[in-house]
Amino acid sequence: MSFKTKFFRIINPISKNFSFEKFSGLLPFDDLILVYHLVSDEDVKHVKHLFPYRSVKQFEKDLDLLSKHFDFITWEDYINKKKTKKPGLLLTFDDGYSEFYNVTAPILLRKGIFAINFINPKFIDNNEIMWRNKASLLVSEITESENYQNKMFEWTKDQLKSISSILNISYQNKNQLDEIANHLEIDFNNYLKERPVYLTTEQLSNLKKDGFGIASHGWDHPLYNQLALKNQLDNTQQSLDYMTKNQFLNDSFAFPFTDHFVTNDFFDTIFNYNSNLKFTFGAAGLKLDSYSKNIQRIPIEIKNYSAEEILKNEIVYYQLLKLLNKNKIIRS
Repeated sequence: MSFKTKFFRIINPISKNFSFEKFSGLLPFDDLILVYHLVSDEDVKHVKHLFPYRSVKQFEKDLDLLSKHFDFITWEDYINKKKTKKPGLLLTFDDGYSEFYNVTAPILLRKGIFAINFINPKFIDNNEIMWRNKASLLVSEITESENYQNKMFEWTKDQLKSISSILNISYQNKNQLDEIANHLEIDFNNYLKERPVYLTTEQLSNLKKDGFGIASHGWDHPLYNQLALKNQLDNTQQSLDYMTKNQFLNDSFAFPFTDHFVTNDFFDTIFNYNSNLKFTFGAAGLKLDSYSKNIQRIPIEIKNYSAEEILKNEIVYYQLLKLLNKNKIIRS
């Protein structure tokens, strides 16, 4: 458990007793950027073991609470530093899950709220399933099988550990997931046909027409700090080229997972090569970054916390880091 998670557990019982107005004066930035992945009332097997996600009711509650304290802004508003009466709030969604088209977009359109989808082009049109989604799906299939349920209390620690280890398979070893699936006779392609996981080209076009942003999240969702610099650049550039070719947003990029340990060499090179690129995004919460064009977003899918509670905790945490002179990510 990270120090930040422990801090949230300590501070939340206190902070939730105070109105957001008590914290708003401590906001360090004029505009905040939130990151979600998906909204669904269903049991999403390919995601459920990776991160918690909002139900429709929870998501709408988030939006209603946030609208009391923030003005939702568009990407153009953000890059043009549009002045708003309240602090500005930009919504982003990562990974390009199909739920955005079927569930989330109708809610946002009804409320007049803009959002950017940061997508992995390799998985658009559901020709392949992303390695992390494969891991979650495998664990779901194993733990939900009748054989597992019958023997759940008889399994040894080693066997239980082997199930959880599936979730720890790295990007470099992602072929192991296919080997496990073949051994268990789990067909990823059939799963994609029966239950499309990602957005399609047609859906992306429709979302663009509806005013939503489509932008780069890397080609196939690697963990960047496990890649050599050349591979980081190639993966990013391939996805940015896709955005340009399809006339989506080529002026922004959001790191898959995290930008932890990504160096200045990456940023200097990718910005120098792409004159349209205005910002890149991490997901470290409320923090400054020594590379001024790299902006940190706030993950908002924390189980048992409302969006308002998360933001209050982030504000207190930022102020603590500021006192300790640790509120800025320093890159080499």
